[in-house]
Amino acid sequence: MEQHQPTDTQSLKAEKTALVVIDLQQGIASGAMTSAPYSSAEVIRNAGKLADAFTEKGAFVVFVKVSWFDGKDALKPDTDMQTSPRQLPENWDRLVPELAGFKTAHVITKRQWGAFFGTDLDLQLRRRGIDTIVLCGISTSIGVDTTAREAFQHGYNQVFAEDAMAASTKEEHDYVCKTIFPRIGKVRSSEDIVRMLK
Repeated sequence: MEQHQPTDTQSLKAEKTALVVIDLQQGIASGAMTSAPYSSAEVIRNAGKLADAFTEKGAFVVFVKVSWFDGKDALKPDTDMQTSPRQLPENWDRLVPELAGFKTAHVITKRQWGAFFGTDLDLQLRRRGIDTIVLCGISTSIGVDTTAREAFQHGYNQVFAEDAMAASTKEEHDYVCKTIFPRIGKVRSSEDIVRMLK
């Protein structure tokens, strides 16, 4: 995907910006799911670079994972697309090992696609005076997109790390990154974002 190039004057203030990483957990980013246009390994590596940079600058880092207490708290809408219940592997909701070492990151558990509804994400961001979030993770068209729309409605500025996210297909990823994200934020590479962080 063609990247939007930031100008030299664009920067992200570390004290006003948070990195929010969506669903990089063992049962989702383990490679069992199709991941496009970037592999799970590429997404994890680029998200790790962002987490390193944000941690080094003292910025707030949030890892979001999806899990359920007993399954009764999971959404079960009546839909056209029928999915058969699958057996979740043990530790499916644990963060991937590459992110587990970030001891200062705040971990949020969500019960649906988006990271704002029913969690303390908005509270944690606002109490720190954060007005901008950098979003990445899996899946571009589900967890990241839903969280992005929620963040937009909450009034946050957003930057999307295009090469630190992936979807089930390249078409899904590209549609969101080319059609939705430019309307509610800025699409950049993880390298650009590291350079922008001050």
